[in-house]
Amino acid sequence: MDYGTIRGLFTLLIFALFIVIVIWSYSKKRQSSFDEIANSILDDDLKPAHPNQQSKQETNNNV
Repeated sequence: MDYGTIRGLFTLLIFALFIVIVIWSYSKKRQSSFDEIANSILDDDLKPAHPNQQSKQETNNNV
């Protein structure tokens, strides 16, 4: 095999990988999971990760 054939096969492999990722990301099975992840950033302001955890401003005793 010459260099051009190897480059062609590599390009075809990368293109196939791209198509697989696009199909995976837009599938209906993944939509609820992606929606939950997208909305999780908004939930961080409503409740702390741990109930006993305080913000850094409240626990800064170095002053």
